[in-house]
Amino acid sequence: MDNGNTTSDFILLGLFDHTTAQHSLFGVVLAVTIFSLLGNGLMVLLIHQDPLLHTPMYFLLSQLSLMDTVLISTIVPKMAAAYLTGRKSISAVGCGLQIFFFQTTGGAECFLLAAMSYDRYVAVCHPLRYATLMSWPLCLRMALGSWLLGTADGVMQAAVSLSFPFCNRHEIDHFFCEAPTLVRLACSDTSAFEYVMYICCVLMLLIPLSLILTSYSLLLSAVLHMRSTEARKKAFATCSSHLAVVVLYYGAAIFIYMRPKSYRLAKHDKVVSAFYTIFTPMLNPVIYSLRNNEVKGALRKCLSRCAALKSN
Repeated sequence: MDNGNTTSDFILLGLFDHTTAQHSLFGVVLAVTIFSLLGNGLMVLLIHQDPLLHTPMYFLLSQLSLMDTVLISTIVPKMAAAYLTGRKSISAVGCGLQIFFFQTTGGAECFLLAAMSYDRYVAVCHPLRYATLMSWPLCLRMALGSWLLGTADGVMQAAVSLSFPFCNRHEIDHFFCEAPTLVRLACSDTSAFEYVMYICCVLMLLIPLSLILTSYSLLLSAVLHMRSTEARKKAFATCSSHLAVVVLYYGAAIFIYMRPKSYRLAKHDKVVSAFYTIFTPMLNPVIYSLRNNEVKGALRKCLSRCAALKSN
């Protein structure tokens, strides 16, 4: 076995090779990243500026957009710089920060999506008691709790992952620092940490997912008992956007973190990671804006104000 290495830098092997096809894919990723940052930034701006969007549902949605912005800003700039300059090294501090922000936003999104499912359940099943059951203090506590739980997970995984002695081979077969990939380079026995990390990931995925499934089971039961076809369509339209986001996020996360170790391939992990760290953040604002008349109305008002200012 190699001895521990004194250098603290790691080498990220990246997502792309320098071929014509890979250049095109890299351009697509950059375009998606820019669109994602603009889309999520616009969602936060619209929700902040339009009084009609000052409701718990849209506040939680603004937190989702903020998390997606932090996530993509943590990963893509370093990946793009490494690809364009050829400098693939990343310091131990930089690696730790990537793990921290990635785990913080990923864990926080798990719990935030559960909070959003509760919000939709209350809105559809108990509309007359919505202001009581989904009060602003409760909404703020749920958002803050999501951030705090994600932060705790990020601090733990970043600190423990970097506490191991690493062997001479510092190459990480990924396009960003991720705890499971990093600990494979350790010289010491990491089985206990990997087991605890696996349990934590399972709990952080399954507990919120069980809450989401419970909320939507109750919601679906209530919708099916509605006599009005129009009310039923409105209820389904209200929840379909959130369900689409849940399926995209949890589908990719479960594939990455809940597969047996023997079934993992670095190539597959990188492709799926690219999907939920780069492409899913772009889809979230698209899904919510295209399916939501209030968001589209806020966008039209914002564009009208901008046009009026430009003409003056």
